[in-house]
Amino acid sequence: MAVKIRLTRMGDKKSPFYRVIVADSRSPRDGKFIDLVGTYNPLTDPAQVKLDRDKIVKWIANGAQPTDTVKALLVQEGIIPEGKKAPAKTGSLKKKKE
Repeated sequence: MAVKIRLTRMGDKKSPFYRVIVADSRSPRDGKFIDLVGTYNPLTDPAQVKLDRDKIVKWIANGAQPTDTVKALLVQEGIIPEGKKAPAKTGSLKKKKE
């Protein structure tokens, strides 16, 4: 089972509020999740981020992979160190024959 740390959307129309959750990667965005590890409110100035550091470190140690957005939040909060960016996915681009 591939486990991800990702955002799930809450709140009303045009006023989003997000929960940072741990979920199976196959479950829908707003569907079933395993654990709630924090919240993120982008509408406040500055954006309000509340994360449970102990739970997040435990899940990452157990193999959970954060999404790109959550990884940026974790780096911003100092939970994980800023590392190299992953190489861009190029797919199977073939060179044209001349």
